[in-house]
Amino acid sequence: MQVHHQDHTTAAGTVTGTVFTVAANIDSHDYMRTVILACVGAIASFVISILLKWIWSKLRN
Repeated sequence: MQVHHQDHTTAAGTVTGTVFTVAANIDSHDYMRTVILACVGAIASFVISILLKWIWSKLRN
């Protein structure tokens, strides 16, 4: 029986390095655009959920 030992430090270091490299190369306007689009998406999702619940309740009655 062979035991496999995985070293997660290499994967974690690679992912962390990639994230920091990408973050350093992104302009601050891109961060602001991402935040705004995330807010718009969250609001749209919430409104659609409420609308679908309202429609579903009307169809059931």
